[in-house]
Amino acid sequence: MKTLRLILGDQLNHKHSWYRNDDKDTLYFIAEMRQETDYVKHHIQKVVAFFEAMAAFAQWLEARGKQVIHYHLDHPDNTHKLGTNIAALIQAHGIEKFEYQLPDEYRLDQQLKQLADDLSVEVEAFDSEHFLTGRDELAAFFGDKASLLMESFYRHMRRKHDILMDGDKPEGGKWNFDASNRKKWSGKPEIPHEKGFRKDVRETVARIEKSGVKTFGNIDPEHFSWPVTREDGLKVLRHFCEQLLQHFGDYQDAMDPEQVYLFHSRLSFAMNSKLLHPREVIDAVVEHWQDNRSAISINEVEGFVRQILGWREYMRGVYWREMPGYARCNRLRNQNDLPDFYWTADTRMNCLHHAIQNSLDHAYAHHIQRLMITGNFALLAGVHPDQVDQWYLGIYIDAIEWVEITNTRGMSQFADGGLVATKPYVSSGSYINKMSNYCKGCVYNVKEKTGEDACPFNSLYWHFLAEKREHLEGNQRMAMMFNLLDKMDGESLDALKARARDIIRNPDNY
Repeated sequence: MKTLRLILGDQLNHKHSWYRNDDKDTLYFIAEMRQETDYVKHHIQKVVAFFEAMAAFAQWLEARGKQVIHYHLDHPDNTHKLGTNIAALIQAHGIEKFEYQLPDEYRLDQQLKQLADDLSVEVEAFDSEHFLTGRDELAAFFGDKASLLMESFYRHMRRKHDILMDGDKPEGGKWNFDASNRKKWSGKPEIPHEKGFRKDVRETVARIEKSGVKTFGNIDPEHFSWPVTREDGLKVLRHFCEQLLQHFGDYQDAMDPEQVYLFHSRLSFAMNSKLLHPREVIDAVVEHWQDNRSAISINEVEGFVRQILGWREYMRGVYWREMPGYARCNRLRNQNDLPDFYWTADTRMNCLHHAIQNSLDHAYAHHIQRLMITGNFALLAGVHPDQVDQWYLGIYIDAIEWVEITNTRGMSQFADGGLVATKPYVSSGSYINKMSNYCKGCVYNVKEKTGEDACPFNSLYWHFLAEKREHLEGNQRMAMMFNLLDKMDGESLDALKARARDIIRNPDNY
């Protein structure tokens, strides 16, 4: 039976069982499509990374004797729509069966289900053989509970996969060492920077520009440094284990204007495109820790494992439990526009300037920059979550909807009303000052609440509490802050709210 197999840009799994078969009558199809580049405006580095990784994967398949059809943007037969490309190939090659791996985006899942109904040939869907959970495992675990506590799911995953376990108890006597992972980095210890690889991607950039794909952000096309092959992904993993892991946990929440990655791993793109499997990443990190226990504390490794075994799998489970309705969640009824400076970094607020500029330059910011800087401001300013979604999905190299939207609408913007987060992740300038070195170089005074020199986060924070009280007052974790709000004299609160309203109306003046 002549078979056509589809490989999407985030399905570059070298270990998939497909490739162990004798499949001489099988065609593999990989395509750069405007359908995928244009549904949201993407960072240029994100588009380049996926195209380079797809090309390398196609070459890897060909080197193993597989028959591969690889459409670039400018291929004459490329219709730039998945359905018409597949239908044309089926007709041109006499295909009798179409096979695909289950996609991780609801949008593509629905498109492929519809395509399967429309095609006249046999169709079969396969698991992507990547995640440590099935699509519905989290839904079954929580049942009909109104709140999905990640910590409970994380412990379930630790037990199920026997990771960092000492019999039936957690290694080190605790499930979670997050309280140890909140140190501010002030230049020491030094960060060993990866020498690694630099790839020339000028040809790919030129193809993207010539085709008219609209992108944003910056790129150095002669020195592209993201891992786009499995080999390079493994190099990044080794560098993390040998050079960064020993301080990862301590400083995983720290922020510094001069450091792009600090002690973070840079593995998210390699995992989200499936070049690396989450279990092999976890095993490599845990094994390195076990071999170096005298030098590496358990909080370093547990914090990393929690991000992958906990948050990553958890967010995917929430996605498949809640979609498509999750994409419409806006429980706080926020309606404002995203400030223009999110696209330019042209703001005098030092923390936002650096976090956004870092994102524009590198298609990257770590989780606290995303949550407590860019996400914090967007929530305090009442930005509509649709616009926040589009920005996060477009700007970050690792952003695929299954992981982006749950983090954005749930963890960052509280748009789901508390399904994911137990409280809104908002703060005044004091938290930013505690965890970063941004405030030292800022024109605004983090200790001032009102006045022209006052940190905008301070007035925005108290304005948010006052304005959203009806949505949040029943939240026990917010009780202390509402008590403080009630003790504030009316004149002071009015001054805070007045300044906050001006910031919200004219954000690009700040």
